Amino acid sequence: MLAIALDRYVQVEVVPAPALSVRSTGEGAHLSGDASHLAARVVADVLGHDRFAVTVHSQIPISRGLGSSAALAAAAAGAAGAEDPLAVAAAYDGHPENAAASVFGGLVAATMVEAKPQAATLALSEQLAFVAVVPDRSLATSDARRVLPESVPRVDATFNLGRMGLLLAGLAEPSVLTSAATGDRLHQDARTTLFPEAPALLAALVEAGALASCWSGAGPTLLGITTQTALAGVSDRVEGALASLGFSASVLQLQADRDGLVYGDSAELPT
Repeated sequence: MLAIALDRYVQVEVVPAPALSVRSTGEGAHLSGDASHLAARVVADVLGHDRFAVTVHSQIPISRGLGSSAALAAAAAGAAGAEDPLAVAAAYDGHPENAAASVFGGLVAATMVEAKPQAATLALSEQLAFVAVVPDRSLATSDARRVLPESVPRVDATFNLGRMGLLLAGLAEPSVLTSAATGDRLHQDARTTLFPEAPALLAALVEAGALASCWSGAGPTLLGITTQTALAGVSDRVEGALASLGFSASVLQLQADRDGLVYGDSAELPT
Protein backbone atom coordinates (compact mmCIF):
# COMPACT_ATOMS: atom_id res chain seq x y z
CA MET A 1 0.00 0.00 0.00
CA LEU A 2 1.08 3.58 -0.68
CA ALA A 3 0.79 6.72 1.44
CA ILE A 4 2.05 10.30 1.24
CA ALA A 5 2.79 12.44 4.29
CA LEU A 6 1.18 15.88 4.02
CA ASP A 7 1.75 19.01 6.06
CA ARG A 8 -1.01 18.74 8.63
CA TYR A 9 0.38 17.83 12.03
CA VAL A 10 -0.38 16.36 15.43
CA GLN A 11 1.78 17.19 18.44
CA VAL A 12 1.87 15.01 21.54
CA GLU A 13 3.54 15.73 24.86
CA VAL A 14 3.84 13.21 27.67
CA VAL A 15 5.02 14.10 31.20
CA PRO A 16 4.96 12.15 34.48
CA ALA A 17 1.94 12.77 36.70
CA PRO A 18 0.35 11.20 39.81
CA ALA A 19 -2.61 10.04 37.73
CA LEU A 20 -3.72 9.96 34.12
CA SER A 21 -4.90 13.19 32.52
CA VAL A 22 -5.64 13.91 28.88
CA ARG A 23 -5.91 17.35 27.28
CA SER A 24 -6.75 17.88 23.60
CA THR A 25 -6.91 21.02 21.48
CA GLY A 26 -7.56 21.61 17.81
CA GLU A 27 -9.11 18.82 15.77
CA GLY A 28 -10.48 16.11 18.03
CA ALA A 29 -10.76 18.39 21.04
CA HIS A 30 -14.31 17.07 21.54
CA LEU A 31 -13.11 13.50 22.11
CA SER A 32 -13.32 12.04 25.59
CA GLY A 33 -10.37 13.02 27.77
CA ASP A 34 -10.03 9.77 29.68
CA ALA A 35 -8.30 6.40 29.41
CA SER A 36 -10.26 5.57 26.24
CA HIS A 37 -8.51 8.34 24.26
CA LEU A 38 -6.25 6.83 21.60
CA ALA A 39 -3.20 8.78 22.78
CA ALA A 40 -3.74 7.63 26.37
CA ARG A 41 -4.08 4.00 25.30
CA VAL A 42 -0.91 4.11 23.21
CA VAL A 43 1.17 5.83 25.90
CA ALA A 44 -0.09 3.45 28.60
CA ASP A 45 0.87 0.47 26.47
CA VAL A 46 4.36 1.85 25.83
CA LEU A 47 5.02 2.89 29.45
CA GLY A 48 3.21 0.02 31.13
CA HIS A 49 1.33 2.32 33.52
CA ASP A 50 -1.04 5.32 33.52
CA ARG A 51 0.82 7.78 35.73
CA PHE A 52 1.24 10.45 33.11
CA ALA A 53 -0.34 13.53 31.59
CA VAL A 54 -0.70 13.63 27.82
CA THR A 55 -1.41 16.75 25.78
CA VAL A 56 -2.51 16.52 22.14
CA HIS A 57 -2.80 19.30 19.61
CA SER A 58 -3.95 18.24 16.15
CA GLN A 59 -4.45 19.96 12.80
CA ILE A 60 -5.75 16.75 11.16
CA PRO A 61 -9.51 16.48 10.64
CA ILE A 62 -11.02 13.40 12.30
CA SER A 63 -12.82 10.66 10.30
CA ARG A 64 -12.02 12.29 6.97
CA GLY A 65 -9.60 9.77 5.45
CA LEU A 66 -6.54 11.85 6.30
CA GLY A 67 -4.80 9.35 8.56
CA SER A 68 -5.53 11.12 11.84
CA SER A 69 -5.58 7.92 13.92
CA ALA A 70 -2.30 6.57 12.54
CA ALA A 71 -0.56 9.92 12.95
CA LEU A 72 -1.79 10.29 16.52
CA ALA A 73 -0.79 6.73 17.43
CA ALA A 74 2.71 7.23 16.00
CA ALA A 75 3.12 10.61 17.68
CA ALA A 76 1.98 9.23 21.03
CA ALA A 77 4.29 6.24 20.70
CA GLY A 78 7.22 8.51 19.90
CA ALA A 79 6.43 10.90 22.76
CA ALA A 80 6.27 7.94 25.16
CA GLY A 81 9.69 6.73 24.04
CA ALA A 82 8.71 3.65 22.04
CA GLU A 83 11.66 1.94 20.35
CA ASP A 84 9.60 1.35 17.21
CA PRO A 85 6.79 3.91 16.79
CA LEU A 86 5.89 2.42 13.40
CA ALA A 87 5.17 -1.00 14.88
CA VAL A 88 3.08 0.51 17.67
CA ALA A 89 1.06 2.75 15.35
CA ALA A 90 0.53 0.00 12.76
CA ALA A 91 -0.81 -2.31 15.46
CA TYR A 92 -3.37 0.29 16.53
CA ASP A 93 -4.31 1.39 13.02
CA GLY A 94 -4.61 -2.13 11.63
CA HIS A 95 -2.41 -1.46 8.57
CA PRO A 96 1.00 0.17 8.21
CA GLU A 97 1.03 2.63 5.32
CA ASN A 98 -0.41 5.71 7.06
CA ALA A 99 1.78 5.13 10.10
CA ALA A 100 4.84 4.66 7.87
CA ALA A 101 4.21 7.95 6.08
CA SER A 102 3.85 9.71 9.43
CA VAL A 103 7.07 8.21 10.79
CA PHE A 104 9.28 8.52 7.70
CA GLY A 105 7.66 11.34 5.70
CA GLY A 106 7.36 11.59 1.93
CA LEU A 107 5.95 8.81 -0.25
CA VAL A 108 6.15 5.32 1.22
CA ALA A 109 5.17 1.78 0.34
CA ALA A 110 4.34 -0.35 3.37
CA THR A 111 2.97 -3.77 4.17
CA MET A 112 3.03 -6.43 6.87
CA VAL A 113 5.66 -9.16 6.51
CA GLU A 114 5.47 -12.00 9.04
CA ALA A 115 3.29 -9.81 11.28
CA LYS A 116 5.80 -6.94 11.25
CA PRO A 117 5.45 -3.66 9.33
CA GLN A 118 7.99 -3.05 6.60
CA ALA A 119 8.23 0.23 4.72
CA ALA A 120 10.32 1.79 1.98
CA THR A 121 10.50 5.39 0.86
CA LEU A 122 9.90 6.11 -2.83
CA ALA A 123 10.69 8.96 -5.20
CA LEU A 124 8.35 11.94 -4.88
CA SER A 125 8.89 15.01 -7.03
CA GLU A 126 9.28 18.35 -5.28
CA GLN A 127 7.31 19.88 -8.16
CA LEU A 128 4.11 18.33 -6.81
CA ALA A 129 1.55 19.84 -4.46
CA PHE A 130 -1.89 18.72 -3.35
CA VAL A 131 -5.43 20.07 -3.07
CA ALA A 132 -7.64 18.35 -0.52
CA VAL A 133 -11.42 18.68 -0.60
CA VAL A 134 -12.50 17.93 2.96
CA PRO A 135 -16.30 17.53 3.26
CA ASP A 136 -18.04 18.91 6.31
CA ARG A 137 -19.44 15.42 6.90
CA SER A 138 -17.43 12.57 8.42
CA LEU A 139 -17.18 8.96 7.28
CA ALA A 140 -16.22 6.30 9.80
CA THR A 141 -13.53 3.95 8.52
CA SER A 142 -15.57 0.99 9.78
CA ASP A 143 -18.52 2.05 7.59
CA ALA A 144 -16.23 2.62 4.60
CA ARG A 145 -14.77 -0.87 5.00
CA ARG A 146 -18.17 -2.50 5.45
CA VAL A 147 -19.31 -1.70 1.90
CA LEU A 148 -16.28 -3.30 0.24
CA PRO A 149 -16.73 -6.72 -1.42
CA GLU A 150 -15.08 -9.77 0.15
CA SER A 151 -13.33 -10.57 -3.15
CA VAL A 152 -12.63 -8.80 -6.43
CA PRO A 153 -12.34 -10.12 -10.00
CA ARG A 154 -8.82 -10.75 -11.23
CA VAL A 155 -9.33 -8.26 -14.04
CA ASP A 156 -10.01 -5.52 -11.50
CA ALA A 157 -6.96 -6.40 -9.41
CA THR A 158 -4.83 -6.37 -12.58
CA PHE A 159 -6.31 -3.00 -13.54
CA ASN A 160 -5.28 -1.46 -10.22
CA LEU A 161 -1.78 -2.92 -10.29
CA GLY A 162 -1.20 -1.42 -13.72
CA ARG A 163 -2.48 1.97 -12.60
CA MET A 164 -0.21 1.83 -9.55
CA GLY A 165 2.79 1.59 -11.83
CA LEU A 166 1.62 4.66 -13.73
CA LEU A 167 1.01 6.50 -10.48
CA LEU A 168 4.47 5.78 -9.08
CA ALA A 169 6.07 6.97 -12.31
CA GLY A 170 3.99 10.15 -12.26
CA LEU A 171 4.71 10.93 -8.61
CA ALA A 172 8.42 10.75 -9.41
CA GLU A 173 8.12 12.71 -12.68
CA PRO A 174 5.00 14.92 -12.99
CA SER A 175 5.33 15.28 -16.76
CA VAL A 176 4.10 11.68 -17.14
CA LEU A 177 1.33 11.90 -14.54
CA THR A 178 -2.18 11.68 -16.03
CA SER A 179 -5.64 11.21 -14.56
CA ALA A 180 -5.58 7.57 -15.70
CA ALA A 181 -2.92 6.85 -13.06
CA THR A 182 -5.46 7.09 -10.23
CA GLY A 183 -8.06 4.90 -11.91
CA ASP A 184 -9.53 2.46 -9.39
CA ARG A 185 -11.82 -0.58 -9.39
CA LEU A 186 -11.24 -1.85 -5.87
CA HIS A 187 -12.86 0.62 -3.49
CA GLN A 188 -13.94 4.01 -4.87
CA ASP A 189 -17.03 2.80 -6.75
CA ALA A 190 -18.19 0.71 -3.78
CA ARG A 191 -17.77 3.62 -1.39
CA THR A 192 -19.64 6.00 -3.67
CA THR A 193 -22.83 4.58 -2.15
CA LEU A 194 -21.78 6.42 1.04
CA PHE A 195 -20.62 9.55 -0.80
CA PRO A 196 -22.60 9.91 -4.05
CA GLU A 197 -21.13 13.34 -4.85
CA ALA A 198 -17.60 11.92 -5.07
CA PRO A 199 -17.45 11.19 -8.83
CA ALA A 200 -18.51 14.74 -9.73
CA LEU A 201 -16.02 16.22 -7.28
CA LEU A 202 -13.18 14.03 -8.55
CA ALA A 203 -13.96 15.18 -12.07
CA ALA A 204 -14.12 18.79 -10.86
CA LEU A 205 -10.60 18.52 -9.47
CA VAL A 206 -9.23 17.41 -12.84
CA GLU A 207 -11.28 20.01 -14.69
CA ALA A 208 -9.83 22.62 -12.33
CA GLY A 209 -6.34 21.66 -13.49
CA ALA A 210 -5.23 18.83 -11.19
CA LEU A 211 -3.12 16.22 -12.97
CA ALA A 212 -5.02 13.42 -11.22
CA SER A 213 -7.56 12.95 -8.44
CA CYS A 214 -8.54 10.21 -6.02
CA TRP A 215 -10.07 9.43 -2.66
CA SER A 216 -7.83 10.08 0.33
CA GLY A 217 -7.78 6.79 2.18
CA ALA A 218 -11.30 5.61 2.92
CA GLY A 219 -12.67 9.13 2.37
CA PRO A 220 -14.60 11.27 2.35
CA THR A 221 -11.69 13.64 1.66
CA LEU A 222 -10.77 13.80 -2.02
CA LEU A 223 -7.28 14.63 -3.21
CA GLY A 224 -6.10 16.45 -6.31
CA ILE A 225 -2.46 16.04 -7.33
CA THR A 226 -1.13 19.16 -9.00
CA THR A 227 2.05 21.17 -9.45
CA GLN A 228 3.45 23.94 -7.28
CA THR A 229 2.86 26.52 -10.00
CA ALA A 230 -0.76 25.46 -10.54
CA LEU A 231 -1.67 24.94 -6.88
CA ALA A 232 -3.38 28.27 -6.14
CA GLY A 233 -5.32 28.29 -9.40
CA VAL A 234 -6.57 24.73 -8.94
CA SER A 235 -7.64 25.52 -5.40
CA ASP A 236 -9.56 28.63 -6.46
CA ARG A 237 -11.32 26.84 -9.31
CA VAL A 238 -12.27 23.92 -7.08
CA GLU A 239 -13.83 26.30 -4.55
CA GLY A 240 -15.85 27.77 -7.39
CA ALA A 241 -16.96 24.31 -8.48
CA LEU A 242 -18.04 23.45 -4.94
CA ALA A 243 -20.16 26.59 -4.81
CA SER A 244 -21.84 25.76 -8.13
CA LEU A 245 -22.54 22.21 -6.94
CA GLY A 246 -23.87 23.48 -3.61
CA PHE A 247 -21.48 21.21 -1.74
CA SER A 248 -20.03 22.21 1.63
CA ALA A 249 -16.35 21.40 2.11
CA SER A 250 -13.02 22.94 3.03
CA VAL A 251 -10.35 23.21 0.35
CA LEU A 252 -6.78 22.83 1.63
CA GLN A 253 -3.57 23.60 -0.22
CA LEU A 254 -1.08 21.02 1.01
CA GLN A 255 2.59 20.16 0.59
CA ALA A 256 4.36 16.87 1.09
CA ASP A 257 6.08 16.59 4.45
CA ARG A 258 9.49 14.93 4.06
CA ASP A 259 10.63 14.91 7.70
CA GLY A 260 8.17 12.53 9.34
CA LEU A 261 8.47 12.03 13.08
CA VAL A 262 10.29 14.90 14.79
CA TYR A 263 11.41 14.63 18.40
CA GLY A 264 11.60 17.64 20.67
CA ASP A 265 9.47 18.84 23.52
CA SER A 266 6.73 16.86 21.74
CA ALA A 267 6.42 14.47 18.83
CA GLU A 268 5.12 16.04 15.64
CA LEU A 269 3.76 13.97 12.80
CA PRO A 270 2.27 14.64 9.38
CA THR A 271 -0.95 13.08 8.15
